Amino acid sequence: MNLTYQWLHDTVRARFDSNAAMEAFLPQALPPEELRRKSDDRYLSAMTQRVFQAGIQHSVVDAKWPAFEAAFSGFDPTTMVALSDADIEQHMQNTTLIRHRAKMQTIAQNARFILDVRQEQSGSFGAFIADWPVTDIIGLWRLLATRGARLGGRSAAGFLRLVGKDTFLLTSDVVARLVAAGVVTREPSAQRDLQAVQEAFNALHAASGRPLCQLSALCALSIHPAF
Repeated sequence: MNLTYQWLHDTVRARFDSNAAMEAFLPQALPPEELRRKSDDRYLSAMTQRVFQAGIQHSVVDAKWPAFEAAFSGFDPTTMVALSDADIEQHMQNTTLIRHRAKMQTIAQNARFILDVRQEQSGSFGAFIADWPVTDIIGLWRLLATRGARLGGRSAAGFLRLVGKDTFLLTSDVVARLVAAGVVTREPSAQRDLQAVQEAFNALHAASGRPLCQLSALCALSIHPAF
């Protein structure tokens, strides 16, 4: 089938009592100006939170995040870039944290990534994220995976969703809709398949004006209703 916005909208709308109910359910992305205002420590915090969420129930990580914020000095990149093995060893004794050494070690690595981008762009990491075009969101995923630590796979999109950058997610339901529409034949991993997904979302965006995050949710809801 051809994946059109009108079909997608009408299929999902039929599962809600009203337009307002459907709209209230859909996620929102932050506007670029809010992403620019977000300080770089918030980006490092979100990167680390996403790294710790991998393989663990998100609610468990979220409940412990205030303790992480306190232990890691609010994730200021200029401080965290100097995090040493001895510092990590000390944090490994802190029972209020999720004590995963390899994931803790990504904090200094991702702090360096943020500082490097800040220097290259002569501005904040937030401005870099805000200015990246959503028509090439897979390019931003690729950059996060190659230059960041443990930000490959679904973690790049998960991080962007945490900070409010518009992105689609490749959940099992989203992939099922893309497969049914003939966009891909399986969960995309090769760049050619990811580009086909990007182009499909770009077409939906052009037809609707909706952000990628909402189009992603509509794809998922067209497969599996939320209620």
